[in-house]
Amino acid sequence: MRFKNTIPALPVVSIKKAVEFYKSKMGFHARHQEDSFAILVRGEVEIHLWQACDKSWKYRSFALFLRPIWSGAETFLAGTASCRVEVEGIDELYLEYKAQGVLHSEDTVVEEQYWGHRDLATLDLHGNLITFYEIVS
Repeated sequence: MRFKNTIPALPVVSIKKAVEFYKSKMGFHARHQEDSFAILVRGEVEIHLWQACDKSWKYRSFALFLRPIWSGAETFLAGTASCRVEVEGIDELYLEYKAQGVLHSEDTVVEEQYWGHRDLATLDLHGNLITFYEIVS
């Protein structure tokens, strides 16, 4: 047995808006898109987006213990996920994403980590954390 790949699946409120953001701001293209799911690709990297669209939790202010929140697609899940993506050329990516305004904060820079990575934190439209990293040789 051998593990070969992983694909992050990030929750978003609006597939349409998220896909447009990933295309215009992060340089991905949509290989597949439907109302509640999308596959985005850039180079060899694939990211799946799924729609967290259940708003019924907003209207349950009373007796949650009788009717717990449990659908798994609640809107409050959007922006709670994160993933790490390996890249080559992280300094160029930093310049691209700084110009696009998708860095985690205004103070974000490429950081050297003691475990041998240089990484760069970004946020998608809904607040999911995507950290791009390059292995230091």
